[in-house]
Amino acid sequence: MLDTLKGMIANQYEASLCTLAACVDRCPDPSWHMPIGIYEFSQVVFHTLFFADFYLGRGATSLRDQAFHLENKAFFDDYEQLEHRAPVGRYERSALQKYMRHCRTKAADVIASETADSLRGDSGFDRRDFCRAELHVCNIRHIQHHSAQLILRLRTKAGVDIPWFGSGWPEA
Repeated sequence: MLDTLKGMIANQYEASLCTLAACVDRCPDPSWHMPIGIYEFSQVVFHTLFFADFYLGRGATSLRDQAFHLENKAFFDDYEQLEHRAPVGRYERSALQKYMRHCRTKAADVIASETADSLRGDSGFDRRDFCRAELHVCNIRHIQHHSAQLILRLRTKAGVDIPWFGSGWPEA
């Protein structure tokens, strides 16, 4: 049963991150820094990846101490996403594609390392008062939420369609 659950979670992370990656890859250059609500397209992508990365870990310290963050300090600057303020950072497509690869690898590795006890255990985040398994579901929902915002913008303003991604679906 544990392997089935971990497989489902891993598949849904991959599908949601594939959807986000398609938005990044297919966004026309003129739309890259255009607003999606109050944030730019690239800021929404960064925010989505940042919190996917954050909640795959075990807190802010583990986030900052991982090799990818140490090797890309300028990219993360002052970790404005952890502050209660509007982001000001602007992000280039190639940097976000690199971050996407990191998040996809991290998701696969983290899910593979989960145990029945860790999934039943505390989420590891004070603001998330539920088990780690539910944290993964919420993290996937967050990725999907922002991907849907980006897809809507791409469809209505740029005429770009994003397919459905997921195992067993013809569009995958």
